[in-house]
Amino acid sequence: MTQDSDILIVGGGLSGPLLALALARGGQTVTVIDALPEPVRKNAAFDGRSYAVALTSQRLLDGLGLWDGIADHSQPILEIKVSDGRAGQGPSPFFMHFDHAEIEEGPMGHMVQDRHLRRALLDAMAASDAITHLAGDTVMAQDATPGDVSVTLASGQTLRAKVLIGADGRGSGTAQRAGIKRTGWGYDQTALVCAIAHEKPHHGIAHQFFMPPGPLAILPLPGNQSSIVWSEKADTAAAFNALSDDDYLTMLRPRFGDFLGDIELAGKRYSYPLSLSLADRLVAPRTALIGDAAHGVHPIAGQGLNAGMRDIAALAEVITDAARRGEDIGATDVLARYEAWRRFDNTALALATDSFNKLFSNDNTLVRGLRDLGMGVVNALPGLRRSFIREAAGLTGTLPRLMQGRPL
Repeated sequence: MTQDSDILIVGGGLSGPLLALALARGGQTVTVIDALPEPVRKNAAFDGRSYAVALTSQRLLDGLGLWDGIADHSQPILEIKVSDGRAGQGPSPFFMHFDHAEIEEGPMGHMVQDRHLRRALLDAMAASDAITHLAGDTVMAQDATPGDVSVTLASGQTLRAKVLIGADGRGSGTAQRAGIKRTGWGYDQTALVCAIAHEKPHHGIAHQFFMPPGPLAILPLPGNQSSIVWSEKADTAAAFNALSDDDYLTMLRPRFGDFLGDIELAGKRYSYPLSLSLADRLVAPRTALIGDAAHGVHPIAGQGLNAGMRDIAALAEVITDAARRGEDIGATDVLARYEAWRRFDNTALALATDSFNKLFSNDNTLVRGLRDLGMGVVNALPGLRRSFIREAAGLTGTLPRLMQGRPL
């Protein structure tokens, strides 16, 4: 049978459209199946939801022609300060301070608001003749054969392609229908997410303050605003989330401190439970998983989206190179190259974030002393400190071409 496109992507959030644009650059035709109507994705107002986009992820966005439209709305991350302490008592004297000036490549990353990134993706897909965006439809069934893969949509339409990509989040239906199981567990923590406006400038400094219930990340946005990712025990978070805005701020202020002056909410408040969710496999017959469909990790290091972008750059490179060699891009050995490239890194990130959360989200006196000492040692050794900076910038490991600033 004829194929509707070379590749079908299930999921229209961030990962799906990004992969579609990368594959289109590599000469593939792509259909993106998005459960949400396009106006819902495109017409979002400011709500504070933002991402820490690492340097190498910014290179990916630039290589896909997206960065110029986002750059003016972004905030460079020039420094990162990591400290440990308790609410209302201030940080420990031992801390880690990472400055982008210690590496040659530039800022470690940029803060990018969700609304600007989504609009840029939708506009770029609409401008591409190689991409078909099916919004407001869902996949009900899928079937992989030796020659192709097909999906049946809720609208009754059937689509065929050479490869099916699951970019449909932690509860990935694509993974479930392909028989891919998941490993994971909950943390009994909830992330409270919002944006705040503050009196004093942040100077492009991101803060990570570790407290016994969970970390508080303060991430700089353009102007005198910051994005907050505040992790608390699930029951405490539920109680805080039920408060009025004024009472919510009363709970936040002793944790936030006064180093940026008075604070107030800017936009909506969100919350989501924290867990680890790792797909047992990244590929199945004619099927591959990317982003949260492949790995959902704790936000403690802010690397979830960046790991997904590495998936995207790696899979686009594997498929593009296979197509140029005349190979079947959906063949088992082709997709296995992607899994071999990304499996170890994804598992290592999941274990690292899990370990960091267990290490820092407790109030054991001995553990607290050891981790404070460890932070002090890292901060005192320039070579070790520089390695942490390069890791935060995404400059370690085997980088796909798009993350090296090279064309696909």
